[in-house]
Amino acid sequence: MKISIFGLGYVGAVSLACLARDGHEVIGVDIDQTKLDLIRDGKTPVVEEGMVDLMQSVVASGRVSVTTDSVHAVLNSDISLVCVGTPSASNGSQDQGAVLRLAESMGQAIREKGTPHVVVFRSTLVPGTVEDVLRPIIESGSGKKDGEGFHLCFQPEFLREGSSIRDYDKPPFTVVGANHAYPIERLQALFGHLPCKFLETSVRSAEMMKYCCNNFHALKITFANETARLCEALGVNPFEVMDLVCQDTQLNISRAYLTPGFAFGGSCLPKDLRATTYLAKKHDVEIPMLAGIMPSNRNHVDVAVQKVLETGKRRIGFVGLSFKTGTDDLRESPLVTLAEQLIGKGLHLHFYDPEVNLSRLLGANRRFIETHLPHIGELMKEDLEQVVAEADVIVVGLNDKEVFRRLGGLVRPDQTVLDIVNIPRELRPAGHYVGLCW
Repeated sequence: MKISIFGLGYVGAVSLACLARDGHEVIGVDIDQTKLDLIRDGKTPVVEEGMVDLMQSVVASGRVSVTTDSVHAVLNSDISLVCVGTPSASNGSQDQGAVLRLAESMGQAIREKGTPHVVVFRSTLVPGTVEDVLRPIIESGSGKKDGEGFHLCFQPEFLREGSSIRDYDKPPFTVVGANHAYPIERLQALFGHLPCKFLETSVRSAEMMKYCCNNFHALKITFANETARLCEALGVNPFEVMDLVCQDTQLNISRAYLTPGFAFGGSCLPKDLRATTYLAKKHDVEIPMLAGIMPSNRNHVDVAVQKVLETGKRRIGFVGLSFKTGTDDLRESPLVTLAEQLIGKGLHLHFYDPEVNLSRLLGANRRFIETHLPHIGELMKEDLEQVVAEADVIVVGLNDKEVFRRLGGLVRPDQTVLDIVNIPRELRPAGHYVGLCW
């Protein structure tokens, strides 16, 4: 293919070299004349393992050219990869100056082109930027519509400095956010040979997942480092601990616990987090990330409280009360905390949970519920039908397909359903549906 690459920093330069190595004709575009001169001479503008020999080879092949002329680059290519920088502004926001200026010149270039052009944004962009900010600029400048005279899509890159050529050749996956089939087909032809999954999604999801990936990487590094600081204070080998943690690919290094839902609770996670933060304080060790988990978890409960209060309704039916579906454990259940908050604000609550039988609760479990909801016996109902019939708002906290099906036949159109477990779309009951964070 004929490809133009805008922005010749390390992502753009590595992409240029690898694409040319794979046989494509590549035009590199940048406003920095020094970078262009280096590439023209077969030299690399970035320090990266393997780039010296690779750049020399691809330039010698004749498949690489460079220019400052964006119109020339667009007119002489089929696909443009946009890799310009989006650094932080002084207030922490994303400085989009370079990509905004490029969108203007891209629109002018597309105006002169007779065939549809594919524009692939690879720069990290705040979700909504491509569709809400860049598309109108390019449509205005070109006089054409996205999906007709040109195609916009977003393809996040996963190149790590120091290993970017290896990462280019063996990425974790290829993700393309697009609104039309044509750019997906073109990018599949370009990158489909790579040994990884090729995943199609919405533009906004592709933009957001790039942030999510980087934030998760930062989270993991910080988790390991905070653990190491605490280990040092306790005389424990942090490398041995983290190696043991990583041996668990069922719960630790896995998809487990990475589905959005309600707050966590139960007899283990809260108490162990509190013990961890106490240990750190006792030994004068700062662990701000770990110490922030419990407040963040409580904030998730506050979101649910606000969603209920925003309805303006006062009769609330809870479907589920234990901290986890299929158990009768009420200890530190976030649903109990939610109920406490709502009762404290004067709302009238009733509960249905098929696993919770107050007469069978024992020990700490019984003491917890008697302390937090002392009149729970008067509020528990044995029948789901009764709880639904007497409620204006139904809080669904049981993750049970049979319960979802029963709710489908019970919920009235005038009722509000607050879903905190992500009911499958095909099983969502009638009424006004409200998701917790979805």
